[in-house]
Amino acid sequence: MEKLSHKARTRQRILDEASVVMRENGTESIGVAALMKRVGLTHGGFYAHFASREDLVQAVIAEMFADSARRFADITSINDPAERLSQLIDSYLSEHHCNTPGEGCPLPALVSEMAHLPVEARTLFSQRREAMRQRLALTLHELNHPHADDAATTMLAEMVGAVAMARACPDDEEARTMLASSRRSVKQRSGLEMA
Repeated sequence: MEKLSHKARTRQRILDEASVVMRENGTESIGVAALMKRVGLTHGGFYAHFASREDLVQAVIAEMFADSARRFADITSINDPAERLSQLIDSYLSEHHCNTPGEGCPLPALVSEMAHLPVEARTLFSQRREAMRQRLALTLHELNHPHADDAATTMLAEMVGAVAMARACPDDEEARTMLASSRRSVKQRSGLEMA
């Protein structure tokens, strides 16, 4: 039992480190040797946990979405749908989320790379993205939004795009303005009261 526990902990350390690297630098930045060195393990030990680099990338995508769900759990558990949605929009389109890609949602970090990954990774990414969209749509349905499903699709696209574009801005003020503008736009389309 102790060996399984140690193996599971080691696998989790590899996933945690690879998640940060992938969010900050993309999927191509994950080299097995360099990753294992960062974790303090030998290159050969990698294959005790993953069949291949592609297997690692898929596991990391799943881990990143699970981690993101944990980070937003306090917000997603709010009973009042208007408050839940308002806080979700504010948190997602915050400077903190924008400035900490190693901890944030995997969508803005990886969406541009998905077309270049194997179909299994793209399918997993698409399933997790759709689950996020459905949670948004459910909240909009709770708020009696007349076009909840369509609105959820466009809201998620804008939020992901705004974070990705704000991260690409060399000017911090421009990034802040972009995030603030998107917060207002998304809230307006969702039917939330403007502050």
